[in-house]
Amino acid sequence: MSDLPRKLFAELLGTALLLAIVIGSGVMAQRLSGGNTAVALLANTLATVGGLYVLIEVFGPVSGAHFNPTVSVVMAWRGELTRVELPAYLVAQLSGAVLGAWLAHAMFDMSLFQVSTQLRSGTGQWIAEAVATFGLLLVILRAPRARAAAMVAAYIGAAYWFTASTSFANPAAVVGRVFSNSFAGIAPASAPAFIVAEFIGAALAVGVHQLLLPPRSAGREALPHPPTPERHV
Repeated sequence: MSDLPRKLFAELLGTALLLAIVIGSGVMAQRLSGGNTAVALLANTLATVGGLYVLIEVFGPVSGAHFNPTVSVVMAWRGELTRVELPAYLVAQLSGAVLGAWLAHAMFDMSLFQVSTQLRSGTGQWIAEAVATFGLLLVILRAPRARAAAMVAAYIGAAYWFTASTSFANPAAVVGRVFSNSFAGIAPASAPAFIVAEFIGAALAVGVHQLLLPPRSAGREALPHPPTPERHV
């Protein structure tokens, strides 16, 4: 329990920096792209991939580098977070996301307090968010520990482009982006459906992960190779 404040600070700071990267790079990309949305999205993607990789490496040894309520809920279900830690993690992540949005605004001399007007709605967007979060959680659950940061960052970078929603894949990110009327923002009316879709995607990932686990050896039959120990983030 004495470690909890340290973990919560890591989650709050890491989530704040993640949102500052996502929103700040979106603002910079929009200002420099001359109205070319594809170029702006590419710049936003590259900044997010690099920043996410570094943040996972830095904060992973402290808190697990969840930065995402769906990840924390799944880890609690797996017994890796206690009933006390889970709600505290969620509060830290949501608070950090809002602080990160404000930090991005401050860096670009924008109004600190704002609400997005960018509507993101429709069946395709919701399916995209479920798919984005499904893939993210599946990577987290199945990636070898030493390669987890790179694999998570690479997946998010790909999902920016193959999903219609540009892969929020994170309820905390949705909340933070609500408070930024910028390239990366999302209107409050669009946020609840995104969050529901993300939790559905996370639940599906857990189910698929369970299906992919090797069956337990039931007899004395020798295996051709020793089983590889499973490793998780």
